[in-house]
Amino acid sequence: MRKTLLYRLQLAFTLAVSAFLVVPVLLSALAGVTVNYFEGVGSGLTLRWIVEVWTGYRDTLFLSIGIALACLGMCLLLGVPAAYALARGRSRWTRLAEELLVMPVAVPGLATALALITTYGALGNFRSSWTFILVGHVLFTLPFMVRSVVAVLAAIDLRTLEEGAASLGAGFVRRFFDVVLPNCRNGILAGSLMVVTLSLGEFNMTWLLHTPFTKTLPVGLADAYASLRLEIGSAYTLIFFVVIVPMLLAMQVLARPRQTRLGVDMNPPAPESP
Repeated sequence: MRKTLLYRLQLAFTLAVSAFLVVPVLLSALAGVTVNYFEGVGSGLTLRWIVEVWTGYRDTLFLSIGIALACLGMCLLLGVPAAYALARGRSRWTRLAEELLVMPVAVPGLATALALITTYGALGNFRSSWTFILVGHVLFTLPFMVRSVVAVLAAIDLRTLEEGAASLGAGFVRRFFDVVLPNCRNGILAGSLMVVTLSLGEFNMTWLLHTPFTKTLPVGLADAYASLRLEIGSAYTLIFFVVIVPMLLAMQVLARPRQTRLGVDMNPPAPESP
């Protein structure tokens, strides 16, 4: 009886917390398809605001997706090898390098953006290019990729696995792709999800780095809420969720290990003793 009561209390608490987090999102999305937010759903439902957002702000959507995917690619190319090096050579110097790598997360985004503008703002057309925002996003999201992969590699006996592969004749490249990467798949997936979501939703740094020609989705969302009707901003939020949720689900599906069917059983059962 006591366990049943405890379970019900835990379930009620979980549902209350979930409602506290989800209900505001649902109300905001509902406002994006309401004729008049202040009159409520009774004023009727419409797709007018979504059409207006798509007509006026779809460029910000495509730019944000492009920057997020480019940021993911850069974080994979830089973060996974860096995480491998940090996990392979655990010393005070690698720990120091890991702490320094996390510094962009601890520094306010506006300060990082100002440092980038001061340092690289005068390099030709770099300041007005979307790649300028990409650099800031990579600096901000790279630590999340590295930490996720390092955490997974630290939980396995990486050195023993590599020594076993080396004893079978595998070189460094084959060990890295056939042993290291499959064993840190979950860390790469977790880091990829964080990189994409953080890049798509990053505002503080992007607000200072963007130009009128490189306005991203969060910046456009802030402009919509500040200067247009509340329904426009809510429709913008609805489009944001419609875009990001399928992307995250697709990434999880693609990252699942594939089952292979072999015609011959490579591990037959041992014969029974007489």
